[in-house]
Amino acid sequence: MTVTEEEPGADSGKEGVRDAYAPSQRRIERERYKRARARRATAVAALSTLVTGAVLYLVVVNAPGWPRTRETFFDRGYAREAFPKVLEGLWLNVRLLLVCGAAVLVLGMLIAVARTLRGPVFFPLRALAAAYTDFFRGLPLIINLMIVVLGVPALRLQGVTVDPVLLGGTALTLTYSAYVAEVFRAGIESVHPSQRAAARSLGLSNRQALRYVVLPQAVRRQVPPLLNDLVSLQKDTGLVSIGGAVDAVRAADIIVGRSLNYTPYIVAGLVFVALTIPMTRFTDWVTARMDRRRAQGGAT
Repeated sequence: MTVTEEEPGADSGKEGVRDAYAPSQRRIERERYKRARARRATAVAALSTLVTGAVLYLVVVNAPGWPRTRETFFDRGYAREAFPKVLEGLWLNVRLLLVCGAAVLVLGMLIAVARTLRGPVFFPLRALAAAYTDFFRGLPLIINLMIVVLGVPALRLQGVTVDPVLLGGTALTLTYSAYVAEVFRAGIESVHPSQRAAARSLGLSNRQALRYVVLPQAVRRQVPPLLNDLVSLQKDTGLVSIGGAVDAVRAADIIVGRSLNYTPYIVAGLVFVALTIPMTRFTDWVTARMDRRRAQGGAT
């Protein structure tokens, strides 16, 4: 029988694979120290938050005029009455956000593309797109809403709707599409010209290079400012109430007009804040994620 000799390093290699990793005592102590510091920092932050909250509470409740302020703005009875009606009206604001948000993105993209078209033949289109963005970015939204929601029905044009919800949504779309168009245009112009040149060298037409190369990069880079515009649009949907549409703001206004108590306004404001905070935190998360990718040299 022949005995096959194994290589000298074979046993040591197998033993190394079998051996589990054992951290050093110094590393164990360092990890323990980090955990202790984290627990201490959390405890200090919680304690300081409680102390600050208690101080603010004592300052507010002991301030002159607090009983009258509480009765006028923080009445529990009116809050319970207003809350379900405000929530019912909020559904209109949510629908306006979804419909107007989609329309704003589409119209804003078209305007941005029109402003970035090349060639003298497209000068009139570029001029019209620039005039549109300059006009509606300079026009206050409240004035735009008054003109469209209150002024258009006064024309009594046949076939033109007088629904304040549709007219208010139109005004919001006109204004916000101008802002979103500038966001898209900034993204398009941030793409290096070599990207378009490389696409053209591969046989893509100008339209194909814009669609498959430039726009995907531009949109990805501009996601945080686009989300910020959508957050602003969500809040401004409450302005359609000036035409009589019963949204969350109008529902609160009806109760205030009857009771002369302003607690329903506080309820409506808190509902909008609760609806806005998740979108704001999501925007912050997307921004931080993109910043980390840029710092690590990833694609933008």
